[in-house]
Amino acid sequence: MNRLKPRQTPKTLVENRISFAGPNAELSLYDTYLPAQHVDLAAGELLYCGMISGRKILHGRNDYHAEFFPQESFVMAPGEQIQIDFPDASLKSPTSCLTIEISQSRIDQICDQLNHRSPLQTDFDTWQYRHDNVLHSPHTQATQALLERLVANFSEDGADRDLLIDWGISELVVRMLRQQTRDFLLQTCQKKPDLNGLSAVLQHIRSHLSEPLAMENLCRIACMSRSRFFSEFKKHLGCTPAEFQHQLRMQQARERIGKGEVITRVCFDLGYRNPSHFSRRFHQFYGETPTQCQRRNQSTA
Repeated sequence: MNRLKPRQTPKTLVENRISFAGPNAELSLYDTYLPAQHVDLAAGELLYCGMISGRKILHGRNDYHAEFFPQESFVMAPGEQIQIDFPDASLKSPTSCLTIEISQSRIDQICDQLNHRSPLQTDFDTWQYRHDNVLHSPHTQATQALLERLVANFSEDGADRDLLIDWGISELVVRMLRQQTRDFLLQTCQKKPDLNGLSAVLQHIRSHLSEPLAMENLCRIACMSRSRFFSEFKKHLGCTPAEFQHQLRMQQARERIGKGEVITRVCFDLGYRNPSHFSRRFHQFYGETPTQCQRRNQSTA
């Protein structure tokens, strides 16, 4: 994302801000050039945050505490406040991030469209932004590319600028809603694995993460035909069962590698049979190799 980021002479060395207005949204780019602690950030509307470079430490409600790295997203609900530490910022290597403030009315419109065109199963409620769920997660290559495209669209001046921004914001909101809904479904399925066929499948994949997927078995667990199963899975999770399994494996791999576990052990434990293949998939997912992830965690410990 750095290559698309506009640069100006900073007016301040902590959270220097450049902002661009768009339809139903505002993009801001922040650079911090000095270490700092307990810097306040408040959200008037929903605030989608993405790291560009460096590391932040977030402190939020209910004793929430987490590190924030590049290729991760953090979403703040309207009215929410957090405090941020910048332990590694320097003049040569500033800590940089972006925020996109999105109006609640635009989010409501998109939820209405999803509920009309692609409703969830009644057991799983409706498409909605859930204010009480913390959304902090790695984002995919597709989301990373979308954020880079939005930075370019916000900072350029063309006849179709607002239209391109609105399309990008719509896609970003859908991706955010899908991620949050997926997290909500996983929580629901963990509590009620026998709620319905899809719930049983999700719990089965999670509890057999290292095993190859047998589609016939998943369809049997879901009590669905193959075509309906794939349709329902894609609608609710936004991906195929194989992609979903890979995402869960990658998340668990990053957690374990970050704790210092041996990379090859993590690789084989999660069902990968080739460490080189595992390393490539990890790099595609997170933008760094397992070894780089481990070194980064060791250096910030």
